[in-house]
Amino acid sequence: MKKLNGDLKNNIAVFISGRGSNLNSIINYSLKKKTIYKVKLVISNKQKAKGLLVAKKYRIRNYFIDITKSKKLGNKVLNILKKNKIKLVCLAGFMKILPAYFVKQYSGKIINIHPSLLPKYKGLNTHQKVIDNNEKFTGCTVHYVNRFLDSGKIISQNKVRISKKDNFKSIKKKVLKIEHKIYPIAINKVLSNL
Repeated sequence: MKKLNGDLKNNIAVFISGRGSNLNSIINYSLKKKTIYKVKLVISNKQKAKGLLVAKKYRIRNYFIDITKSKKLGNKVLNILKKNKIKLVCLAGFMKILPAYFVKQYSGKIINIHPSLLPKYKGLNTHQKVIDNNEKFTGCTVHYVNRFLDSGKIISQNKVRISKKDNFKSIKKKVLKIEHKIYPIAINKVLSNL
């Protein structure tokens, strides 16, 4: 653990692929006194991911490394995580499947947020699947990452009602809003049990 403003904080790494809206909420939450974590690293598999700008804004060390391209790059990331004493890896809009050896190395210390009420609607296009199946509710799930897609033990879930007026865009917005609330809290919860 790292000493920060007199508090003991756990170092976490956030893996992203896109805009970094969940990253932003995780960072903002980490700045509160009651949190037990600090975002130490941001790693993106996309060079032009806007989330890297979020990391730079907060002066957080960040890297563009597509760890899914080769084991050599995966090992490079594992070394970076070790060097920075990372306790937990948080996937936040990370749109790649982590290699099995990577997940094994960090077993029980990788979590993800998924935009559906798992076990329903694993994988991509979740909001469209929800619409196509005339669901009354949707939501998001924070879960542990294992070697199977969106199948790890559930940490927390939150649901939102779908109205007749809702469409893909409005559902996505509603779900993202609750993602921003529950993910930082779930990170604190997981770290308090590690």
